Amino acid sequence: MNNKVPLSVAIITKDEAHNLPDCLKSVAFAGQIVVVDSGSTDDTIAIASACGCDVYDEPWRGFGYQKQCAIDKCTNRWVLVLDADERIPRETAEVIMEIISNDEGGVAGYRFPRRNWFQERWIRHMGWWPDRITRLFRKESGRMSKAAVHESVIVSGPIADLDVPIEHYTESDLGKILVKIDRYSTLGAEEAFKEGRSASVWSASLRAVLTFLHNYFIRLGILDGTQGFTLSVTDSVNKFFKYAKLSELKRLAKKGKLV
Repeated sequence: MNNKVPLSVAIITKDEAHNLPDCLKSVAFAGQIVVVDSGSTDDTIAIASACGCDVYDEPWRGFGYQKQCAIDKCTNRWVLVLDADERIPRETAEVIMEIISNDEGGVAGYRFPRRNWFQERWIRHMGWWPDRITRLFRKESGRMSKAAVHESVIVSGPIADLDVPIEHYTESDLGKILVKIDRYSTLGAEEAFKEGRSASVWSASLRAVLTFLHNYFIRLGILDGTQGFTLSVTDSVNKFFKYAKLSELKRLAKKGKLV
């Protein structure tokens, strides 16, 4: 795509050299791509720089803060927030370019269905499809939530639904998924602790069992094959550790040992 449109793409990264090239290629139609990195030790920054991105190094302060930092550095009226493991298919790119080229006003943001892939399978159940997310918005009308994890775009004004998808190639390596579970469950526990919530190891165990049953049977993860089973298990494990860690935080706080 030789014609670029006045769109800024905001991406945050850390060690995303394996994902970033395909992500950047899919948004080559954008006039500006902002990459905010937080201490990558691989070739992430070199790849972003070679592709002409505006690259910034910022200390990690949570997903919501990091993405808002990237948005703040965008210079175009329209902003598209994208993760490094996401792609904009050609048909979606064409719709985005048409929206920005016409820019008739009235709509402040757009919501996309997200097609999530796990271990080379499109996951169609467990709430993974259509998994609608707001990602394209007028800069003056949108901002990120302040959540440290499970952040989202908040738009002030009308939001329209689009039928063209964003492709999401979620982490499929089980070893890396375990590392991700440790990170996300810690962030979730800290957020719940700040909100004054409580938990015990027993309630964490119950939540984990119910999460598996809900995902696998009620939300039909059973129809997504071995991938659906694996995701149901990993989601329940994440749920257990989030609330078990919350219980630990409450215990340490009660003893005055929380740093």
